Amino acid sequence: MTDPAGLRHFRDSLRKSLTTAPGERLHAAVKRTPPGLGERASAEADLPSSNADYQAVKAALQERLLDEIGERNLYAANEWEVADVVRDFTVRALESEILPLNESETNRLAEDLTDEILGLGPLAPLMSDPAITDILVNGPAHVYVERFGRIEKTEVRFRDDEHVVRVIERIAARVGRRIDASSPMADLRLADGSRVNATLPPVTIDGPTISIRRFGRRRLRREDLMNLGMMSREMMAFLAIAVEARLNVVISGGTGAGKSTLLGALAEVIPVFERIVTVEDTAELVLDQEHVVRMETRPPNIEGRGRIAARDLVINSLRMRPDRIIVGEVRGGEAVDMLQAMNTGHDGGMTTVHANSPRDALARLETMVLMAGLDLPSRAIREQITAAIQLVVHVRRYEDGVRRIETISEITGMEGTTPLLQDIFAYRRISRQGKVLIGDFEPTGIVPRIVADLRARAIDVPLELFRKRAHDAG
Repeated sequence: MTDPAGLRHFRDSLRKSLTTAPGERLHAAVKRTPPGLGERASAEADLPSSNADYQAVKAALQERLLDEIGERNLYAANEWEVADVVRDFTVRALESEILPLNESETNRLAEDLTDEILGLGPLAPLMSDPAITDILVNGPAHVYVERFGRIEKTEVRFRDDEHVVRVIERIAARVGRRIDASSPMADLRLADGSRVNATLPPVTIDGPTISIRRFGRRRLRREDLMNLGMMSREMMAFLAIAVEARLNVVISGGTGAGKSTLLGALAEVIPVFERIVTVEDTAELVLDQEHVVRMETRPPNIEGRGRIAARDLVINSLRMRPDRIIVGEVRGGEAVDMLQAMNTGHDGGMTTVHANSPRDALARLETMVLMAGLDLPSRAIREQITAAIQLVVHVRRYEDGVRRIETISEITGMEGTTPLLQDIFAYRRISRQGKVLIGDFEPTGIVPRIVADLRARAIDVPLELFRKRAHDAG
């Protein structure tokens, strides 16, 4: 059942964003024209000159289109239904009215109206480019994208700061979030799972900003990542065995290194008969399996109430009879509950953590446990970490823009108060030719200790995966 309050909020936000025609004369000029040459000629006389502003025509049509969407009660309709309505509306407008548009503007009118109605406005063309991984709006005239690991400025423009704000409000309204002066920061998501961070002044001094981490039209799969140079076939095979065998895996790396992408790809291996519960700040994981329960945190409302933290969700997930718990990213006190779950029979967990190295990932997990307010000695926390986690997969975006698995490391226990790590696979640089980095993924020659346990469970692990190549011997 649709939430009336949420629906009203979406309607009000949409109306605010679309009723921005610069000038009432143009709005009157493009009102619906009934059949008849005399009236049509009268409407033509009221139109602005042939060099009329395309943006003004579009804005005036947007207001009428909004009224039609309201009359047909389509505020809660899916995007495909709304897009059909926009196209039908545009065809009728072009057939029954004289609009001061040239052929190029006429051809793009329906597409631009659809983009504005569905929320992305000028950013929509960028979202259709599969090579773009990030879209960064620093202001109306400063829109950047990242392609192939390189940031470049685009020709995309907003009209002004208010136009940027309206796009932010539309995105927020569609996922039931709010962003305003009292709450000027928000983490949002788009329909395709892309992650959005938006800010308003005074948090960002020079104006509103939008940062979009794109999820493409389809999720990158393990084979895709291997073909893109993220890992070798041996690494892919080993990780598949580890996930299927219910080892607990942490994926570490810096911002934009590909942690979430790799997490989604590795989750392909989870058997379809298992019940998966995911916990995320902004739901973005798209899994193949049917039996998936997705949980998402919620920020406090304008009165400072109603917050749902990741720790609350992790604790609740334990009561939902999960076979697997996947925490999209561990950031704080939820780390202690995740580690306890991994240590008490909830095997096969996976998560990501921001870190500069595998050892740094373990140190950050220790800090996060302390953030839960538990008064535990460091040694006890480290013992819990080393008992819970078997593998740390560290990913990195290299200077050539390619995201690669830098190391796959096994946690082998403690020496004194220090967790022990051993690399199973590593990326080895060979040379650099201009912007292109030449290197190879290599097994270190170490057979993981977990192999013996896996073989005891009748899980076949080919030792050839770990054999050091002949040219590296000696």
